[in-house]
Amino acid sequence: MTQPKMPHIVLLGTGGTIASTASGSTAVTDYEVTEGVESLLKAVPEIAKLAKVSGEQLFNVESYAITNKMLLKMAKRVNTLLADPNVDGIVITHGTDTLEESAYFLNLTVKSHKPVVVVGAMRPGSAISADGPLNLYHAVLLASHPEASGQGVLVVLNDRIHAARFVSKANTTQVDAFRSYDQGCVGYINDQRVHWFQTATRLHTMQTDFDVSGAKALPHVDIIYDHQSAGLHLYEASVAAGAQGIVLAASGNGSLSPQAQKGARLAAQHKVMFVRSSRVGSGLVSASASDARRHLISADSLNPQKARILLMLALGITTDRKTIQSYFDRY
Repeated sequence: MTQPKMPHIVLLGTGGTIASTASGSTAVTDYEVTEGVESLLKAVPEIAKLAKVSGEQLFNVESYAITNKMLLKMAKRVNTLLADPNVDGIVITHGTDTLEESAYFLNLTVKSHKPVVVVGAMRPGSAISADGPLNLYHAVLLASHPEASGQGVLVVLNDRIHAARFVSKANTTQVDAFRSYDQGCVGYINDQRVHWFQTATRLHTMQTDFDVSGAKALPHVDIIYDHQSAGLHLYEASVAAGAQGIVLAASGNGSLSPQAQKGARLAAQHKVMFVRSSRVGSGLVSASASDARRHLISADSLNPQKARILLMLALGITTDRKTIQSYFDRY
């Protein structure tokens, strides 16, 4: 009897806690990135039973050091690999601090139905209770699963499967740090089985307008955090620095403080796109009847860091407010 062909999964390493070691087995902070993809694969030999896995090291940094240039490199490499008929899926190891940003960027720019899974860890590989090995095993299992195709970019940690559009890091240090608060995770992995609950309905991958194959840079977009007694100086500095867009981490339902309102008017005067997001962490920023008059865009349910990702990509295509608002409504 002929054995079924094993899927070919490419593991792309970018660094992060999953590739880190600390000073001792009980230390779960103050670690450094030390390991490459080959070391990660050697630590989980059981992966060889799931798929044929080849590894590449894109870069090896903590995710707070990832730049727009690195994001473009990641997306271009993923698209090149997925265009190869011999590649069935991609797993990307990534630091958790900005994992949701990279995952959402890929969710908007990958041009393939093949699975792309982003995975990380909350504890270094040197820790007694390191979570990275099982997370990595689950990521390869998920990328090899036929029903993962066409689901957009997925994130897997702590046995949960999340859609890149909805997931956020919601705790600073605990293993169960990633949540899709309002929408819920799309599935679980339990006892080496993938259990699907739902699919993300927002447009992604092949359905978006974003093609970064020829992009060498992304537009400059800043995030400004609003608060009581906020000043105007951050808006002035952003405009002076040449920002093409500003995302406001506003209070509540995207409410603008008096100085934020002045900042929005300043942005409009200099043709800088201005997005109302929220610092709350979950919920929808309602579209307002006054948004068009004030040249504002509502971020829907995107948190500020994801709103920045979408606004950068949108500004690479258009500066039309209505079109950009439609992206926030649909993506």
